[in-house]
Amino acid sequence: MFTHTPLQLLKRRSKMLFTIGLIVGLSAGGLTLLFPLSYRADAQVLIISKTRTGVDPYTVVRAAERVGENIVQVMKTNDFYGKVKEQQNNKIDWSFFEQKNEREKRKLWQKAVVPSVVYGTGVLNVSAYHPDSAQAVYLADAVVKALASKGWEYVGGDVEIKVVNSPVVSKWPVRPNVGMNVFLGFIVGILVGGLVVVRK
Repeated sequence: MFTHTPLQLLKRRSKMLFTIGLIVGLSAGGLTLLFPLSYRADAQVLIISKTRTGVDPYTVVRAAERVGENIVQVMKTNDFYGKVKEQQNNKIDWSFFEQKNEREKRKLWQKAVVPSVVYGTGVLNVSAYHPDSAQAVYLADAVVKALASKGWEYVGGDVEIKVVNSPVVSKWPVRPNVGMNVFLGFIVGILVGGLVVVRK
């Protein structure tokens, strides 16, 4: 009696596997759309370490990176949230955060403002997420201005923080990533379908 190898079985059922992958991928994309979509606004600040003369540039950049790592953690706190809120002439709709209880507000703030250090440069990226693209820009702008004016309080007077790129918002919502979820769903569908075919 002739038995098919797993590879032969997969080839014979390739259309079925493609269909399963497509169904799972589209389902994953559909489920993603149930969650609120958010735009992202990106801005950058430069951390300048005011060290004494004679210190090599590598050490200066490394010092700026360490400062940036500390600032990234501080930006998640209520204290920094308060400093951003104090910025003058900002058009942020603070009810987006304030209508939550304290625990939910902290979680939302940490999801809404995502900083990251660009290693080897002393640059700190700030990404702000919001369902409204204009609000994302306002939020990123207030955050980098708060860093420039108040950031020294967290790291001492030997550091200057300068805004080097004002916020630019994405053309389309980036969170959650619908395209990526569809692709991953497609791959998972094919893998699970293939496993079922081979095991039969």
